Parts: sequence; C-alpha cells; structure tokens
Amino acid sequence: MAAHALTDTDWLTLFASIGASVRTVVAPVAGTEAGRAELATGAGGDRTVEVDRLAESVAVAALEKVAQAGARFRLLSEEIGERDFGAESPTILLDPIDGSLNAKQGLPLYAIMLSLVDEPRVGGVRAGYVMNLATGEAWSAIRGGGAWRAGQRLDPLPRRPSRRFEVLALESSPRSLVKAEALVQRSAKVRILGSMAISIAQAAAGSFDVFCSPIDARVFDMTASLLVLKESGGVATDMQGRSLDQLGVDLETRSTLLCSADVHAHEQALEILR
Repeated sequence: MAAHALTDTDWLTLFASIGASVRTVVAPVAGTEAGRAELATGAGGDRTVEVDRLAESVAVAALEKVAQAGARFRLLSEEIGERDFGAESPTILLDPIDGSLNAKQGLPLYAIMLSLVDEPRVGGVRAGYVMNLATGEAWSAIRGGGAWRAGQRLDPLPRRPSRRFEVLALESSPRSLVKAEALVQRSAKVRILGSMAISIAQAAAGSFDVFCSPIDARVFDMTASLLVLKESGGVATDMQGRSLDQLGVDLETRSTLLCSADVHAHEQALEILR
C-alpha cells in the first residue's frame, strides 16, 4: 500500500479498526489489579501501567502492518514516543489510553485517541478519531469534511439560551478548581469525566454547555476531539480566548482550554472569566 493511496477516509477506517482491536484487549484488564500494575515512565512523562502497554502494543502492531504494506509515516505515541516509519509526514499521534486513571479504577470513561497530522500544530490535524473503549462509542472528523458520532453526522444538541449553564464540564486538579470558580457559580450542574478526549467530544455533541480545563493540559491529548469540535461548528480557545491553532502537537506543549458547541456559550464563558 503506497503512502499516496491512503486517503483521510482510509486512515479513519484504520483508526476505527485499531480502536476495536484495542477495546477487545483492554476490556478484560481494565479495573483489575493486573491492569493497573506500574511498569515505567512513558514518553509523555506519566507512569505507564499494564493497560496502557497492552493498548499501545495492539495499536502499534496494526500500524506496523500498514507500514509493511507500503505506507510511509511517522508515529508519535504518548508511551513509547517517536517511531520512524519512513517519512516525516504525515504524523500519526497516538494516545492509547486517554483517561488512564479511569481505566485503572474501572470507571467506564477512557479512550483511544488517534490523529493524522500534516503540520506539527493543532491547525495541522487532518483527521481525528476517538473511541470510548468502555462503551465503543466513537467520534471522528476530517478537516473540511465534517464530524461523525457512531457513524452518523454529528448534529450538536442545541443549547437553550440562558444566563446560567445547565451543565459545565471540567478537567481539573483540586488546586486549580479556583480558576474556574466563576463558571461553577454560574452553572446548575458540574461534571468531571477524567478524559480530555471524551470530554471535548461530548462538548462537541452539545452534551455540556461548556467544557473548561483550568489546568495546563497536554495539547497532544486534545487533537482529535478538537477537530471533531471544529468540524461540528464548535469553538475552542484557551481560558484567555486565544486561538489554539498554532500550538505544537508534541508531548510537551500544554494549555488551558475553554470550548463549546455553541459560539455564544463560549463567548458568555469568556466574559464570566474576565
């Protein structure tokens, strides 16, 4: 399979196949003592546990087969780091388990994230795929081609105009919650899912009025879901309202995040934070 033969749709099909395979392998060990055994420190700086290793090994094996068939690309994975498969571009970004703590604890909110990138920045993401490995629900997007959930065009749930947010979602440490306190005070309910990829995808679907990460989260983890959000008409910035498009998609770059499927809700949240 020559590199030029792989369209963005081909890559998404491959990503979906990888997600299904990883889900099969991860299911028996998520939430078990064996699955949460610590092994080493991954390339992203977090502790790698057995469930991370299993997920990554399945995903990398599938990508190796594609390379053996003739595709040329570069891989950047949160656990093993960089691997050269014969070309600098495109780059495949792989987070085998986004929400590792949830997976270790048996909470059904952890995902595989795969992105296809032609430039090493958020604006350079061409295709993205996220699967909740506990449920099988999947979101995907192609730059300029739209976004999908469960194989159907993603049509965000409309937000009812209000001075308050019905549901605010956060990703935060206890210490950083104070940075989002103004949003919390203007919200009826607050949710913390523990997976950046799933949280942003759910925000894209309109399940949350606003999703905010007051902690500096790894941009790498957001890439696929940010494309889903953008392609479904949503908007994302940092908490100061600055664009994310030029941020690097390496394992070091971090940023706060404020996003919504509804442009007006995003503007309202920014005003509250100012």
